[in-house]
Amino acid sequence: MFTFLDHPTRHLFFTGKGGVGKTSLSTACAIALADSGKQVLLVSTDAASNLDEILGITLANAPVHVPGVPGLSVLNIDPDSAAQSYRARVLAQMDPASSQTERSQVQEQLSGACTTEIAAFDEFANLLSGDAAGYDHVVFDTAPTGHTLRLLSLPKAWTGFLEGNDRGASCLGPHSGLKMQEARFAQALKTLSDAAQTTVVLVTRPDVGAIAEAARTSLELQDLGLHNQRLAINGVFHASAADDAVATAFEALGTQALTDMPAHLQVLPQDRIPLRAFDTVGLAALRALLSSDDAVPSAPAHPARPAKRAVPHANMEHTLAALTDALATAGRGLIMVMGKGGVGKTTIASAIAAGLVQRGHSVHLSTTDPADHLQVTVDGNLPGLKVDRIDPKAETEKYIAKVMAAKSPGLDAAGVALLREDLQSPCTEEVAVFHAFSRIVSEARSAFVVLDTAPTGHSLLLMDATGAYHRQMLREYGDASLGRLVTPLMRLQDPQHTKIVLVTLPEITPVSQAAALQDDLRRAKIEPFAWVINKSMVAAGTQDTLLATRLTGEQQQMDRIAHGLSKHSYVVPWMAERPVGIRALGEMTSLQK
Repeated sequence: MFTFLDHPTRHLFFTGKGGVGKTSLSTACAIALADSGKQVLLVSTDAASNLDEILGITLANAPVHVPGVPGLSVLNIDPDSAAQSYRARVLAQMDPASSQTERSQVQEQLSGACTTEIAAFDEFANLLSGDAAGYDHVVFDTAPTGHTLRLLSLPKAWTGFLEGNDRGASCLGPHSGLKMQEARFAQALKTLSDAAQTTVVLVTRPDVGAIAEAARTSLELQDLGLHNQRLAINGVFHASAADDAVATAFEALGTQALTDMPAHLQVLPQDRIPLRAFDTVGLAALRALLSSDDAVPSAPAHPARPAKRAVPHANMEHTLAALTDALATAGRGLIMVMGKGGVGKTTIASAIAAGLVQRGHSVHLSTTDPADHLQVTVDGNLPGLKVDRIDPKAETEKYIAKVMAAKSPGLDAAGVALLREDLQSPCTEEVAVFHAFSRIVSEARSAFVVLDTAPTGHSLLLMDATGAYHRQMLREYGDASLGRLVTPLMRLQDPQHTKIVLVTLPEITPVSQAAALQDDLRRAKIEPFAWVINKSMVAAGTQDTLLATRLTGEQQQMDRIAHGLSKHSYVVPWMAERPVGIRALGEMTSLQK
């Protein structure tokens, strides 16, 4: 039995870098608690959750019972559903004597991305302050770290914003609607900070990047008052054959990463979960994940057989250098690298940027990810390559200064004070980030811009904001302006301006999430340019017993991509050394390949 299941608190948060196994571990934990006779609610706060796939159920914005697990229900905090419910509640709180014009104005105010964020937070606060009263335990499967830190900081941010403030908050509609919820926000903050009620399980893998993010998250959560933390190291691997170079290198990398773990993580209560030979899809696999033996579940996701081909499909033999060649032909444009957290987007984006510079282009490499890893990955200077990030705090300061300069001259002292209060809302950050994103989209009209995006859920919220802005412009200027009006969404829809590169690992969950992201993009009339299959063990080659068992599943996912999901796919093999630094990144897209 793993120790995070010993005397668990009522609330359990599983958080960490994308791809470390938060969903699998949180779900396995929830099942184990339910199997012990507890009433358990498993909650996903990830806009790109794949709980439906691994449990084989349809998620909803209300608890859904899980067949085969008495006592377990699952709830997905769906941002769109939450926003619809929030809008209805705010409008219902308006004075019945309000005119239709006033109600329409409030409805317009509630159409932005910041409303979606506060609505999702509102649902989250409800669960912490009493809505889950019928459950013994509430287990939260959170979005990747950057978005989760934003969510967990909101109780403190909103509580501080509301104290002594009885005006404004126009981006959320009437301020009275928030004031009515102030007590619940305060209760949410109190619950999160109470070690007797809440435990944060920091999930990582024996990987330098994942451990570094867990270390940073641990300190940031302590600053927020969340001190009851544990560490779960998922996917610990031990090679079965000393003569398998790939397997022994794989084990050595993990061992070194664990040895170098920061001291403040080493002192946390710790569990190590071994790498399993099976995909964690279905109840049998999820129960086996936390079992004490290495047995494959009775209904494995894939039968075990060793790989026979170095690369499964002729049309997938293309390297990252070939992809960079294809991207370079346009001479300019926006290249957005997207996908599930932990699949290697930052590395792929950085390698593409370095490769474009090798081919004689100037490149601006940036990121929308709050958990910025670009500087660490690039780790050096390359003439022709500009590296920066969309810094939420800096962008918010610039946005506030711009709005104050534009609007304050026509206001009296009271009006200026009210405007300043409005702009202190935590929602202002989302608006500011969108404006920075729009600038980058426009910049790509005359140069190459490579954008390393946040994990899928956070990126979808940014895309939603782009769509909302597009619709707002059409409402304000009408269809007659279409010949002159060019919105960021229109640039994203233009394949001559924007090329989307979807990155995945050759595993069922990342591929499914990439496929879902592709569907979302297509609904927005944005067609992905190519897929990159990263860290392929098939391409690297290994005969280790456990890894060879996993290779069958990898080949099945490659079949799935090649035969329906993408016409243009590129394979990057697993590498014994992390590609960090200009030289290593350049080798991934070298003109010599």
